[in-house]
Amino acid sequence: MEIISILLVILFFIILPSIKQIDQYERGVKFTFGKFTGIMLPGWRLVIPIFQTYKKVDIRTKVVDVPEQDAITKDNVSVKINAVVYYKLFDASKAIIEVENYFYAVSQLAQTTMRNIVGTVTLDQLLSERETISANIQDIVDKATDDWGVKVENVELKDISLSEEMKRVIARVAEAEREKLAVIKKSEGEAEAAANLAEAAHILSEAPGALHLRTLETINDVSSDQSNTIFFAMPVEVLEAFKGISNIGKK
Repeated sequence: MEIISILLVILFFIILPSIKQIDQYERGVKFTFGKFTGIMLPGWRLVIPIFQTYKKVDIRTKVVDVPEQDAITKDNVSVKINAVVYYKLFDASKAIIEVENYFYAVSQLAQTTMRNIVGTVTLDQLLSERETISANIQDIVDKATDDWGVKVENVELKDISLSEEMKRVIARVAEAEREKLAVIKKSEGEAEAAANLAEAAHILSEAPGALHLRTLETINDVSSDQSNTIFFAMPVEVLEAFKGISNIGKK
């Protein structure tokens, strides 16, 4: 009995360290004699010392803050740009076997891809089509990381920084564009006003007495203020008529 008890104690101390706990958000990659032999699911799992080893892998979504990168756009404008990459592991065994450090590898790949994509677009496209560019980066990084068991869920461009000189250039261009629009609007207004005046003049010339009525209406509007002085410009023919009447009276 004593021998059995001793054996049970020894067996207990051997088995106890062999029990490994895998949490719900983890997976275990088990190796037997150095060869991959399976994925350990959440719960208590047995790993035989000496003969077997394992690696825990966190399968939750991870966030990679891509550091600020110097890049040159298609139209030769220097910019500084950074981004955030969201990804998770869909195959824990590949993440351990196929790449040495998947977190570092994803970060480096995202940096390189971001610089390459920026080099294919102009500054205007980079500023106005941020979502499209982010989606392109995501597609490229996602395809490249499939062999690592990594699924890239999203890529967001955070900040796009320009030099002070380029900011001043953009400000001048924007001001010139606003002035251009103002001139266009003013000219369109003047053209519309001239067209309306021409149409009104045509209507007044076609309708008998319309011009006289308009003149009387204008005089009425002006005479409402007693401080105004009104001068009438009379046609020469009217003056000649008055002279003729005066001469007849003398005779």
